[in-house]
Amino acid sequence: MFGRNAKSEIDSLIGISARIEGDLIFTGGLRIDGEVHGNVLAADGGESVLIVSEHARIEGQVRCASLVVNGYIAGTVYSTELLELQPKGRIHGDVHYRLLEMHGGALVTGKLTHQPAPVAPGAEPVFHLGEAAAGAPA
Repeated sequence: MFGRNAKSEIDSLIGISARIEGDLIFTGGLRIDGEVHGNVLAADGGESVLIVSEHARIEGQVRCASLVVNGYIAGTVYSTELLELQPKGRIHGDVHYRLLEMHGGALVTGKLTHQPAPVAPGAEPVFHLGEAAAGAPA
């Protein structure tokens, strides 16, 4: 995940033999190896990291800051920071993301929608124009 050590950020684990019926709300880092039949939502505020392993299945909406998917999600996905789709990752639903990293073999069946970074209240947007290459006419 762009140089981040996800292993040290995980606070909770849903084991491979676990099955959760209902919504799951978490803070910090969560790794899911089992099944969740319900929404998986990060609590408001703070950084949240969700890792969906290759054995995991989620049937419901997913909302968090950073998301790594190598398993299966059936539902709408909202990632406010980075969404990484690893080779065995499958999402069946619409995806809303700010940054996307998609490995070969990953699959999304749904609409991908880019969400721009939020602008601070009162701040003017900054636009950068590309510079002409050296020797190119301006």
